[in-house]
Amino acid sequence: MRHGKALRKLGRTTAHRMSLLRNLSTSLFDKERISTTLPKAKELRPFAEKLITLARRDNLHARRMVARSIQDKGVVKKLFDSLGPRFAQRNGGYSRILKLGWRSGDGAEMAIVELLGSEPVFDRGDKKGKKAKKEKKAAAGAAAGAAEEGHSHPPGEEHSHAPEEPKAEGAARGKGAGGTKKGKDAPQGARGKKKPAK
Repeated sequence: MRHGKALRKLGRTTAHRMSLLRNLSTSLFDKERISTTLPKAKELRPFAEKLITLARRDNLHARRMVARSIQDKGVVKKLFDSLGPRFAQRNGGYSRILKLGWRSGDGAEMAIVELLGSEPVFDRGDKKGKKAKKEKKAAAGAAAGAAEEGHSHPPGEEHSHAPEEPKAEGAARGKGAGGTKKGKDAPQGARGKKKPAK
């Protein structure tokens, strides 16, 4: 019979298991959303929620009780300043566990543990980024229109956008800078190099 066997041992000694739960709860309060294995997530949830219940009291004794488990002072401050007041009207159930499936390496079942109110918000009107692309094109068109207005020429003057090509004296006669023939008549090798004269 399983009388009195309430906890999962997670293959660790008591000290190692408590250290693991403290580290996981510190990360949970800091990031508000973490990914871990499902047995660890199920053990973390009551451990972390008891700390949030202490943070709702917000007195010196509660701060000292929480500081026994959470060693990071910044996370303790966040727990009492923002997370405690956020759950002040809620009697338990401050977190949720979402199953992710199995890890590809060892087949362990994975889960996400997140605090309520930390869910990511997705814009449903932005389907596959079409709205963002349209806004980007409109902004690019407006910038191009402003650039054309800034470079407009007075009427009566014609402006050619093609740059003028400089003509060399030898190039006008069909010869290069060295005075040699260019074109089809010049003998060339396999890679376009001139063949040596025989």
